[in-house]
Amino acid sequence: MSPVLRRLPVLETRARGERCCEISAPHLSLAEAESFAADFDILAHPIRLTLLDVLARQGGRVCVCDLEASVPVKQPTVSHHLKLLREAGLIHWEKRGLWSYYFINAEAVMALRARIVDRLNAYS
Repeated sequence: MSPVLRRLPVLETRARGERCCEISAPHLSLAEAESFAADFDILAHPIRLTLLDVLARQGGRVCVCDLEASVPVKQPTVSHHLKLLREAGLIHWEKRGLWSYYFINAEAVMALRARIVDRLNAYS
């Protein structure tokens, strides 16, 4: 038999389905894991991060036309990402005449940050 095809010796035998080691139960429920993943999902797109960055740096209300000019995508895509950020509660908006103005929901952003930091601290 060639050395490449030689089988390694079996060090221990166990029945099919028998665990090889003890594992502890997860501290995170499936619902908590889904919620944690959703927190990352809202941040997991460069356009949304850019929009949040522009809004955070302005510190006030930013016209949607200025937000559109700050990213390399078309208006429908910007609207889609703004909608997702609104639904997540991270931004607010108000309409003045024909224009919409967006601003950061600081409390929601701080709560998101705290949730992420708390969960990551649990892993260290």
